[in-house]
Amino acid sequence: MKNWLNVALPKGRLGEKVYQMFEKAGFPCPEIKEGNRKLIFENAEKKVRYFWVKPSDVAIYVERGAADIGVAGKDILLEYKPDVYELLDLKTGKCHMAVAAKNDFVDDRNRTLTVATKFTNIAKDYFAKQGRVIDVISLNGSIELAPILNLSDVIVDIVETGATLKANNLVVVEKFTPISARLIANKSSYNFKAQVIEELKSKLEEQTENI
Repeated sequence: MKNWLNVALPKGRLGEKVYQMFEKAGFPCPEIKEGNRKLIFENAEKKVRYFWVKPSDVAIYVERGAADIGVAGKDILLEYKPDVYELLDLKTGKCHMAVAAKNDFVDDRNRTLTVATKFTNIAKDYFAKQGRVIDVISLNGSIELAPILNLSDVIVDIVETGATLKANNLVVVEKFTPISARLIANKSSYNFKAQVIEELKSKLEEQTENI
């Protein structure tokens, strides 16, 4: 099965949407639509194998060679800096990385700013460019609670509509990085399977031109 294309897709709505793009690009796998609990799906005719992966793990599967290509959010690529090729912005799953705080927040630059986030590297890079001294608090969920309970001054998180922030009396202080789904490739796989990967990339790119 060396000549098969192994594709890691993120579980959830984004993965389902991206699969539709792959299918339209000529890499279908009807089995994936059967709604069962399988994680691996194959189309022997097209020599393509898909598997569902936790979104934050896609880049690991690709970097380590378990997958030839995959789809990962730009946030994951910026946070973990995996050693992969970023081939294409799929222009789906669009949102922004942002700093948010309570409505009445005023930044006192004379003291250290406490920042709660699960994107610690992104936060550090952003505030370093601002010349701001920060104390990062690493959290994995319900980041919005941190400023409400005075655990932090601000949060750094992904913002799509801002509805969750608004519901918790938080506001966006600044949006600073656009996020979307990216097609990535294992470097070795790209060298050995360049033709099929480039064919797929080209057909996906056609779909993104009018987005």
